[in-house]
Amino acid sequence: MSGIFTLILIAITGLVSWQGFNNRKLADRLILWPPAIDRHKQYDRLVTYGFLHADFSHLLFNMVTLFFFGRPIEALMGRLTGHWWVFPLFYLAALVISILPSYLKNQKNPNYLSLGASGAVSAVLFAFILVSPWSLIFVLFIPAPAILYALFYVGYSIWMDKKGSDNVNHSAHLAGAAFGVMFMLFMSPDLLQHFMTSLMNPSFGR
Repeated sequence: MSGIFTLILIAITGLVSWQGFNNRKLADRLILWPPAIDRHKQYDRLVTYGFLHADFSHLLFNMVTLFFFGRPIEALMGRLTGHWWVFPLFYLAALVISILPSYLKNQKNPNYLSLGASGAVSAVLFAFILVSPWSLIFVLFIPAPAILYALFYVGYSIWMDKKGSDNVNHSAHLAGAAFGVMFMLFMSPDLLQHFMTSLMNPSFGR
């Protein structure tokens, strides 16, 4: 069944996040809190933080994005490699890689916390954009070419990361996006030529 692991990840994330909304002890154990990793060697938090969300809207936004873009990327990875486990491995690795810059920067900071699948979802989204740069992505119900959305997303994330005026982990978004592109190119170097050819031949909606 195409997209089965995307659906499994959505189901697990939804269940764990829902439990975390009502169970402070569970949320405290799973959230990314650097001292727990640095002092107590709870390395699992580099993954488990991505299955928690701050609230229902945070969860919904990430899971809707994963639903629409995870399934085609899962199917493509399966076709390119012939292995079912590549997409789940990609997603879990994206959780780790996307949070590493934030973790290393705040390794000794007892006041730092991070949660949410946004970094891994960014990896999935940018993997899709590499494959289909002119597909239309709906941003606040307004259609925009994926490549233009990518440019805006990266620019906005860099600006907000430097500004540091909100509680959003923009660094994880950037790291996840970069990982998504690099993973795809490592898996199939021919995708770079495909991307460049597609970029030079706009075909909106495809």
